[in-house]
Amino acid sequence: MTKNQTIPATAADPTVAAGTAQFLTPVVMGLQALVVNGKQAHWNVRGANFQSIHELLDTVVEHAQAWSDEAAERIVALGLPIDARLTTVAQKAKPTTVPAGFTPWDAMVRSVLADIDGILVDVQAAIDGLDEVDLTSQDVAIGIKAGLEKDRWFLFAHLAE
Repeated sequence: MTKNQTIPATAADPTVAAGTAQFLTPVVMGLQALVVNGKQAHWNVRGANFQSIHELLDTVVEHAQAWSDEAAERIVALGLPIDARLTTVAQKAKPTTVPAGFTPWDAMVRSVLADIDGILVDVQAAIDGLDEVDLTSQDVAIGIKAGLEKDRWFLFAHLAE
């Protein structure tokens, strides 16, 4: 019978782990909130641009979930846990502007854009703060910012005249 040997991962510097968690946790919270609120928007958008906005919101939700996972996994890879349970996200994420019920497409897009803008503030704070803490974690935040800005652009294009 063979024995399996577990080889522990190299321990991260506790200062780097704590700093990364400090800056990436708000990003995770915001993105997880966007997942839930984006789906709410997806279900309740109405009007002439329904289909394109409905489908675009699904893409925004998928991206937010992937970026949240990437940021959370970075924290965990450095040795710290992340608490992104729904109750924690509800307590720590910025309030949403996404309405509870049926909403005209243009108002819904503006609401989702406002939520994205709030997350981008936290992402930029992470980029700035991680410059002195951990460049690999900063790269994660930079990638999230680029993707969020692209999704924001796609949504905003529906409002442009």
